[in-house]
Amino acid sequence: MKVLPDRIAVVFEDEHIIVVDKPAGLLTMATDTERSKTVYSLVRAYLNGKRPPEKVFIVHRLDREASGLLVLAKTVASKEKLQSQFKDHSAGRRYIALVEGPVTPNDFTIRSHLAENAAYRVYSTKKSGAGKLAITHVHVLKRKPKTTLIEVRLETGRKHQIRVHLAERGHPVVGDTSYGARSNPLKRLALHGAHLEFRHPENGQIVQFESRAPKVFEG
Repeated sequence: MKVLPDRIAVVFEDEHIIVVDKPAGLLTMATDTERSKTVYSLVRAYLNGKRPPEKVFIVHRLDREASGLLVLAKTVASKEKLQSQFKDHSAGRRYIALVEGPVTPNDFTIRSHLAENAAYRVYSTKKSGAGKLAITHVHVLKRKPKTTLIEVRLETGRKHQIRVHLAERGHPVVGDTSYGARSNPLKRLALHGAHLEFRHPENGQIVQFESRAPKVFEG
């Protein structure tokens, strides 16, 4: 497996797409305050160094504080086909998270409309037309005295969706002090993109990729 600078692991690559495993603490793409140290910039530098050089396009994002799988496109056509799958929810994403407290029941779904305030904080709203529908499916993997290890399947892909939904249910992701976590024992957000599934933009075949969550999540 090829490893790029800043511990970005290349999981799969062909002439149409590149799938990487992002470490925690790295932005997917640039912001006003950080432009050089991002998944996009580092993958772009890697592909630009090929002969002939290849391009790269962002398809979806993963929170800076989270780790896990991302697919990027090498052509505009591939980007558009992949983004349409994320938009119509046919692309599958599953995450592993360690959250505070004993989560019950074993399986449930959280639905709400999410909006963002002027301070860029995301929250659920009941105000008609103020937010976008977000649907999160939760499955308990392992309960411990103070935390619960869960698997989360996204039906929609809103900003901070998992973090907000779990926090509003009373179970913030461990380390997520922005959304009410009481401590940060792992020195990172305990959220990992473990599974990615979509139709390949060139041949339409279903492809699946897996990334094991950090062992520290299991304690």
